[in-house]
Parts: sequence; C-alpha cells; structure tokens
Amino acid sequence: MTALRDLIELIRAPAALSVPGDVVAGAAAGGALGRRTVGLACSSVLLYWAGMAANDWADRHLDAVERPERPIPSGRVPAGAALGTAVALTAAGLAVAGSAGGRRALAVGVPLAAAVWAYDMAAKGTPAGPVTMALCRGLDVLLGATCGSRPSAAMPAALTVAAHTYLLTALSRKEVSGADPRLPAATLAGTAALAAVTARGGAGPVRPALAGWYAAQFGLPQARAVADPSAWRVRDAVGAGIVSLPALQGALAARGGAPRLGLALAAAVPLARRLVRKVSAT
Repeated sequence: MTALRDLIELIRAPAALSVPGDVVAGAAAGGALGRRTVGLACSSVLLYWAGMAANDWADRHLDAVERPERPIPSGRVPAGAALGTAVALTAAGLAVAGSAGGRRALAVGVPLAAAVWAYDMAAKGTPAGPVTMALCRGLDVLLGATCGSRPSAAMPAALTVAAHTYLLTALSRKEVSGADPRLPAATLAGTAALAAVTARGGAGPVRPALAGWYAAQFGLPQARAVADPSAWRVRDAVGAGIVSLPALQGALAARGGAPRLGLALAAAVPLARRLVRKVSAT
C-alpha cells in the first residue's frame, strides 16, 4: 500500500501554499472576495496537485534516469496509482469549482484543467512549455474573479502572475543540467521588472513592501545562479520562485484593495520555506 508521505511527495503538497493566492489576488482585483473565494481556492489547490501527479506520471521514464529517488521510479508509488490520483484530483477540483462558482467558474476551471494536462502530457520540454504553464497560472487568477461584478479587472493581476510563472518555468528547465548564466540573468531582470511594476502606484506601504520582499526572496537565489549556474543553484532558485510567489500575490491583493489579506498571503512564505526542506517543491 502506498504510504501517505509518498503521496504527499508525489503531489508536492507544500508547494500548494503558493496556489490559493492566485484566486485571492484575482478575487480582490475583480471585486469578488467572499465565501465563494474559499471554495475556488480549494479547487485551485486540487487542480495543482493533479498537475503534480500527472507530471510525475508523464516523466516516470525520464525520472528513472535523472531522478530515481522520486516516488514512481523508486517504486514507492505505482505508476497507475499516480495516474489515478491525477484524474481523481482533477475531477474533484472541477466539482468544487462548479459547486463554489457555478457555470462561470467552470468556464474558467475547465480550460485551466485542460491547460494543466496539456503542459504535462505535451508542452513540457518544448518551446511552448513556459507559455502553457504561464497560461495555467493566469487562468488560476481569473478563476478567483469569476464570481465578481468586474472579472476583467483581474486581467493585470493574471498577467503579472503569468509572467512570473513564465520566468520560473523557463529557469526550471535547467534545474537538472545547469544553465548558461545568461538564463538566470534574464529571469532576474524579469523578476526585478515585475516587482517594480507591482510596487508602483497606490497608497499605503503594504504593496511596495511585499513587492520588494518578493524581489529579494526570488531575486537573490537567481543572482547566485548567475555567479554559479550549476544544477543545484538553479534548482535552489526555482524553489525560491515557488515559495516566494505568495509575497507577489499579497502585493497584488493589496493593489486590489485588500492589504490585510495581502499580508496574510505573504505569511505563507516562511512556512513554505520550512516545509520544502522536508518535501521538495520541484
């Protein structure tokens, strides 16, 4: 029987702390914050976990060579069980989205689920990979705005999170082999630009403070990868990009008029950092 810890590792459970903030940022921007936001955030987490399980199922033969310690190639999780977990989590995520937000939520949730599976089964490892993953995260933000009166207002937040995801995914493609230093240099420049744009405008200190914290948390490991673009430095930067995302989401929530909620989102960063020391986020 598959152990619970092995399933937790399969779905990268701690990395899901970076997911609810997508929905919250979208809801804040779209005027949709409310009880339904909780359900949509749960749907988002389930779809994220589904993508992680599907990712490992799709990569099982490659992982047998490059990462034999992962749950499937190590024999701790059967391949069929991983695929079944991915399918079940996808179905559960869509069911929760429909229950929380009705047809409007499903109108975004179904394309989101399709994009997740498209990335894992076809786009990953191709030039379309970073774009497809960015689409997943952008749709995730828009999911949060589906119950509001102005869902289109969430588009800037969606594009910001999508841009972060594009940079992160492009960098992650070199976390096994190591990178040319020009790659982390380019993603670092992109991170700095995103932080600057997010911090600009508005009243109050929360938004610029969180944007600056995001830039530091993700930027410093990238700077180290520029100096030493070895695989482990790149992998460290990728992990930092995952766990620092709640700070960016918090800044976006503050921009949407919810600074206290933004601070609450950013509080997930230290917790996520501790948890990924026990269960890898990549």
